Amino acid sequence: MKNIAIFGSGSGSNAEKILEYFSNCTHAKVALIASNNSSSFILQRAKKHGVDNFIFSKKQLLNFSEFNDKLLEKKIDFIVLAGFLLKIPKKLVTFYKNRIINIHPSLLPKYGGKGMFGMNVHKAIIENNEPYSGITIHLVNEFYDQGKILFQKKCIVSTVETAESLSRKISNLEHQFFAPTILNYIKKCQS
Repeated sequence: MKNIAIFGSGSGSNAEKILEYFSNCTHAKVALIASNNSSSFILQRAKKHGVDNFIFSKKQLLNFSEFNDKLLEKKIDFIVLAGFLLKIPKKLVTFYKNRIINIHPSLLPKYGGKGMFGMNVHKAIIENNEPYSGITIHLVNEFYDQGKILFQKKCIVSTVETAESLSRKISNLEHQFFAPTILNYIKKCQS
């Protein structure tokens, strides 16, 4: 049984779907929810599912040994970023090489990089009259949104699309494909 830590900064809707998906899984379980935002709703979701949570500051995240001690205490094997807005420090990326998974609300490499998250991505796609958008699930390396791509799913951007309606389409794709892709990757790592 592999242990997953989910890092999130916001409402945690993806985290909720992951928690539900892994609740009866025999390969992996969510052992920790970690957030840099003490008022984020993801912490309430952790409590609802009986999962330990950990609130940390950016300074704590950058202090590798202190931060990693918490992950080691929980025997974390994989980290999943679900709406986590801070950049993962290089030491953590190195320690968890090929074991940190992120989801991005566009078809990378388009619309990736610093500052490209949430509505910023959707607005840019609409402004540029892109015919498609979608999601990318990828491994995390030391550069924003440049890790190995594990899965992509696209959707049509209609001519009357708004950033808000596109956001809903992307959320639906995330909720449908993120957790199964995480599990498939964990199984692949075990074989």
